Amino acid sequence: MRGQATRGNTVAFGEYGLQSLESGWLSAECIEAGRITASHFVRGEGRLYIRVFPHKSITSIPAETRMGKGKGEPEYWAAVIRTGQILFEIAGLPEPAARQCLSRIAYKMPFRCRFVHRRPNIGG
Repeated sequence: MRGQATRGNTVAFGEYGLQSLESGWLSAECIEAGRITASHFVRGEGRLYIRVFPHKSITSIPAETRMGKGKGEPEYWAAVIRTGQILFEIAGLPEPAARQCLSRIAYKMPFRCRFVHRRPNIGG
């Protein structure tokens, strides 16, 4: 996963977002943990947008298996994350509450993330 994210790197739906500062695989379990954390914090006030989806199946062969028996079974599903990609967005909350909510989500992520604002539309 070399390079910067060219798509999905701006806040599009909400007012604030959580941007990845590293690249890697984000498992479906981590995405779900972030969703549960945000829903506990928001309690129906704001709106949460999840901008990533786990499309990639990560396979593995059982331990102590001989070579030549084919590809292993899917172990888990993951989203491929590049540097600069927006993972979660939040709307309908004041900035201090949104910052606290997204910092709780960032704690659950396997790589460093930062809080970003929505940029205003200039010229149209």
